[in-house]
Amino acid sequence: MAYDLKKKLVIAISSRALFDLEDENKMFEKKGLKEYYRYQIKHENKRLKRGAAFDFVKNILRINKHFDDKLIEVIILSRNNAATGLRIKNSIDTYNLDVERAGWTAGTPISNYLKAFDVDLFLSVHESDVQEAINVGIAAARIIPKKYKKERKRKDVHIAFDGDAVLFSDESEKIYQKYGLEAFIKHEKKNAKNPLPKGPFAKLLKVISRIQKKFPMEKAPIRTSLITARDFATFERVIRTFDAWNVRVDEAFFLGGVEKRRVVKSFKADIFFDDQDVHLDKTSKKTPSAKVLYKR
Repeated sequence: MAYDLKKKLVIAISSRALFDLEDENKMFEKKGLKEYYRYQIKHENKRLKRGAAFDFVKNILRINKHFDDKLIEVIILSRNNAATGLRIKNSIDTYNLDVERAGWTAGTPISNYLKAFDVDLFLSVHESDVQEAINVGIAAARIIPKKYKKERKRKDVHIAFDGDAVLFSDESEKIYQKYGLEAFIKHEKKNAKNPLPKGPFAKLLKVISRIQKKFPMEKAPIRTSLITARDFATFERVIRTFDAWNVRVDEAFFLGGVEKRRVVKSFKADIFFDDQDVHLDKTSKKTPSAKVLYKR
């Protein structure tokens, strides 16, 4: 019987999001593809350093230890040539990451293969790949490539989300941008009993919630947080939306314009998803952060 990915939480990640390949990428841009390949093959046994999404991947894979049949599947999907994949494979092995599947497209758009692998979340440093994934309906985000200190080992993984244009559609956000805060709040109060339209990460939240429900609430290995610039006046519609979706969000912060950085850090997020650079530029200094792009 074929291995079924449909009942898993499937995360596809580019090699550059998982590992620190910034120096190698500069070499590629400066010297070209041939020299880049040659360098990677020559250094196949030199372990790569941890990338921005490394700790998130390592922590979320730890959830599989609770089950005989693992629930979390991480797949490497890279535009690299397969010949350079040996260094990636060797690094994965030395870090003891439970990654059993990979794809090397040699420049072909990765979005062509995301649905074939039943991907729930795609993380990449390349904006074009993320945009293509969003356009075909996959939850995807561009990881901001930065180096972080290794966190102390935890038993759970913390995932933080912005609301509008991430978990929810950008419908309400557009009202705010076009007509201002007062019109936005009036619209949300008027529609308080109507669930918000789903955003690009709504399906991912549902998949996470299914995993959470397999555990007592206080022992779930995934903890989620909504960290939104909305103020408390819009609380009712958001909570009714989560209830209509039958999902759980463990923590929720309605900041009303207060800077998100310190709240994200206090939540100890393994990763934070937002659509606005103004927030991500600050949160990414201490927390792995990823930008959610608008569908085109």
